[in-house]
Amino acid sequence: MHYRNLGRTGLKISVIGVGTWQFGGEWGRDFSQTEVDAILAAARDCGINFLDTAECYGDHLSERFIGAALAGQRDRWIIATKFGHHFHESFRRTDLFGPADVVKQLDDSLRALRTDYIDLLQCHSAKDEQFRTEGLWEALLKEKAKGKVRHLGISISPNTNVYQTDRASFVGAESIQVVYNRLQREPEEKVFPSCHRQNLGVLARVPLASGFLSGKYKPGATFAPNDVREAWMKKDRDAKLTEVARIAAAEVPAGVPMARWALAWCLRQPAVTAVIPGCKSPEQVRDNAAAAGLDIGQNGHPQSA
Repeated sequence: MHYRNLGRTGLKISVIGVGTWQFGGEWGRDFSQTEVDAILAAARDCGINFLDTAECYGDHLSERFIGAALAGQRDRWIIATKFGHHFHESFRRTDLFGPADVVKQLDDSLRALRTDYIDLLQCHSAKDEQFRTEGLWEALLKEKAKGKVRHLGISISPNTNVYQTDRASFVGAESIQVVYNRLQREPEEKVFPSCHRQNLGVLARVPLASGFLSGKYKPGATFAPNDVREAWMKKDRDAKLTEVARIAAAEVPAGVPMARWALAWCLRQPAVTAVIPGCKSPEQVRDNAAAAGLDIGQNGHPQSA
């Protein structure tokens, strides 16, 4: 495993992290505590020390799984979570960005994670007017001063949101989380240069394009009704899968698993600190971790020793 500094935070995180939205039950299946324990144990054994979750992944369900799995080993992990949305049921949330609401969400996250501090607390896909909510960032800085939060970040949406990125340092945020993968390269134009100017850490979410860049799915693929790819991603799914097939044929070197290549492709971008792919099994964790050792150049091909 390789590690990089997350911007100016002083946190040294594994370049491969663990995304945990799937633990909230919106990716086609439910998880047991035993399964989550095994996934995070495999991650630890691979040298992964960073995971990303959110309060709305099943109304703190993902966080509760993580808190139980990491009991007694909190100091081995760098934990990022988010605020801004209250989960009601699968694929239905209410936006909550008021200062009092956000502090309550933080306190609930701390209880769920069984910890007294969050390493990185991120504003989760806020609209620009929500980002500007009066008193929001002042309240967060107060919680940081109390030691409940070590660092603040912004998980932007859409992935071209340079407005919030440009204001990160002003509000006290030190990292940006953004959708970035071989199919979605928009952050390269303005978001990444802004991050570079401010020395912000960058977390690439959805680095496998919701699993499409694994190469496992073909145009016409369907998913379970309780899978976010069926509920929210039907519009351009076939077009993306057609492009994935072209990329697989034209860009992925023979003998290299596509998912491994796709993660390494993200990490070749100098602005990116780490990728945070989801995973549903210890085997997927190990496969993801192997991407840390795949060095590809700007043309996407493995480098010779």
